[in-house]
This record gives sequence, structure tokens and C-alpha cells, in this order.
Amino acid sequence: MENFFQDVINHLEGYYNSIVDLTPKFILAILVILISWFIASRVGIFAGNRLKARMHDRLLATFIARLIKSVLLIIGILIMFRIIGLEGVATSMLAGAGISAFVIGFALKDIGENFLAGILLAFKRPFNIGDIIESNGVKGEVINLNLRDTEIKSDSKIIYIPNALLIKNTLINYNSEGFLLQTFTVGLEYGSDYTRAIELIKEVLGNSEEVTDKDHENAAVITDVAAAGVIHLNIRYWIKTGPYNENSECRSKIIAAVLKKLKENEFVLK
Repeated sequence: MENFFQDVINHLEGYYNSIVDLTPKFILAILVILISWFIASRVGIFAGNRLKARMHDRLLATFIARLIKSVLLIIGILIMFRIIGLEGVATSMLAGAGISAFVIGFALKDIGENFLAGILLAFKRPFNIGDIIESNGVKGEVINLNLRDTEIKSDSKIIYIPNALLIKNTLINYNSEGFLLQTFTVGLEYGSDYTRAIELIKEVLGNSEEVTDKDHENAAVITDVAAAGVIHLNIRYWIKTGPYNENSECRSKIIAAVLKKLKENEFVLK
């Protein structure tokens, strides 16, 4: 019985000595976690503010800032495990994270691909919010860039294009430094005074408040002769970029003004 109590006392003394030895390490580990949390929070806030100032999509900016904060916290946790002598736990966590990332990445390949494409679009910026773009057979105004897709407004419809498709396929941006190119075609009867028609069209464009000729060339040119004796005039002009609906209304007004001017001068439209 005496040996039993002596063994208990010896074990308790061993635990006590181990706790005394580990106490400085625990204190240092707690300090590391607190410092890591403080640095991660500050860096996350700083990164979030800078990204929001540079990016139009606040959601993506917030997500990236949180991702940076999480990475810094994970680094702090791994350092904490190393300080208290649990390198094996840290190694297991890294191995588990790698396996999990592989499995999840394989299962959610498309989501991950679109997410990375969204980050590339956010930083590369081939377009801005409000620009008129065309890609994958869709043309409209960019209204938002999300983590997985880009929202396009076209003819009162909201179309969601996966970000990966915008990276992989041809993307046309119709805006040029705040200006938008618009075109339309007018058919004239064969034998008309084409030179006079072009002059009248240029006059309409010159008198329009919406049309700008600053650093851009507006034109009306003959582009085709149809089999039925119809001459096609292509009209090209630039306007200041505005909301999609306003751009469409501007185009409608200019087309109506051109047709009216030609009819007033007795041109036969086809």
C-alpha cells in the first residue's frame, strides 16, 4: 500500500514538473496566437479597404481580405503547435488540408475554376461596371462581378456568365475610354444620290448632342450592294457611355432622326 501511494505521488510530481516546464511555452504560444490574430485582423482590414477602393465588386474584395486574414491565422496556429512541441499535429493538419483540398478541388472543379477566373477578372479588369461587352453570344451591360459569375443586363434580362468562359473565350468591350461605338445600316434605292445622302447623315450626327467627335471619327459609308438593287449605307458614331437603356434610347433617336432627314429629302428607303 505504501508503494502504491508512493507511485501516485511520483506520477503527480512528474505531471507537475511537466506543467512547470510547459508553462512558458503555453504562455508564448498564447502570445503568438494573440499577435497573429492582431496582425491578421489589421492586414485584413487594410487589404479590404485597398481592394474596395480598386475594385467595383465589394463582395470579391471582402472575400479576398478574409482569405488573407485566414491564411495569416493558420500560419500563427502552426507556429503555436511548433512552440509547444506538437510538430506532428501541425504536419497532420497540413497533410489533411492537402488531401481535403485535392478531393474538394476535384469534386468542385468548375466552381474553383470560375472562382479563380473571377479573381483574374477582378485584377486584370478587361471591363468595368457599366461597360457594354459581348461574349459567348451575349451582349449587354456589366452590372456586377461575383465570385462565380458575371452579371450582364441585356434587353431587361439579367444573364449570368460563368467567369471561366469570359477568360477562355473572346471578349469584346464596346467601350473606349468612356465612349461607346454604335452602328446601324440604312438601305437606299439604287440610283439615289449617295453622296448627298452621306452628307445629310453626317449633318444629323453633327447636330446631335449625344454624338461626340472628340478623338473619334464618325462615318457613313457604302458597304454593300444587294441583289435587289438596294444600296446599304453603314453609319458609325460614338456616344458617351451611359446606362444600357440610355444607350439604346440614344441609338433609337439617332436612327429616327436619320430616317426622317432622308425622307424629307425624298430619298427612297429600302
